[in-house]
Amino acid sequence: METILELRDVQKHFRRPDGVVRAVESVSLRIGAGEFVAVQGPSGSGKTTLLMAAGVLMQPDSGTVVVTGEEPYKLPADDRAAFRATHIGFVFQQFHLVHYLNVLDNVLTAALASQSADAKDRACELIGRFGLASRESHVPSELSTGERQRVALARALLNRPKLLLADEPTGNLDEENGRLVLDCLGGFAKEGGAVLLVTHDPKAAQVSHRALHMENGRLTGG
Repeated sequence: METILELRDVQKHFRRPDGVVRAVESVSLRIGAGEFVAVQGPSGSGKTTLLMAAGVLMQPDSGTVVVTGEEPYKLPADDRAAFRATHIGFVFQQFHLVHYLNVLDNVLTAALASQSADAKDRACELIGRFGLASRESHVPSELSTGERQRVALARALLNRPKLLLADEPTGNLDEENGRLVLDCLGGFAKEGGAVLLVTHDPKAAQVSHRALHMENGRLTGG
């Protein structure tokens, strides 16, 4: 099985006036193509910091992050951004859509760093797949919560990434839309992608292939 994401003894601490927060403490993890891994744990356990380190958004203090066989933190900043855009898709609880852009243009923001030649055709195909064709010209304030998350999913998939990172993607959704998001993540893994999901949602952990637990910066489980 091809390894898509590998973390080797990754550590991230934050220094604060009242002491050191050990957000991620010596975490090692390997996720292969076709795997869906969920990480549960209480708020403040380090889940989001772990996800950001894995997603090449926050350099760890020590340890190694390998994505599709490369070590992106060794790249110059511009190359690192292009690598992230090409290989990694992100889905967040708060969607992070651009409020003044319509659905199509929000999806296309993922192509700014990758410069994909077929970005618009791919965006339209994904918008249709997620049942948003009639909403293509609408801005986020004109969409339901579930529709906004579907836009975020389309954006995450635009560049055909090998790795999807999801931070509480069902947290703001009703049961139907939450199931749709989980089905999408599961389908991505079935097609050979790798998924790392951090969540409080027990249903999300139930549909994963591996459910891990994080507390006090440490990762445990199967």
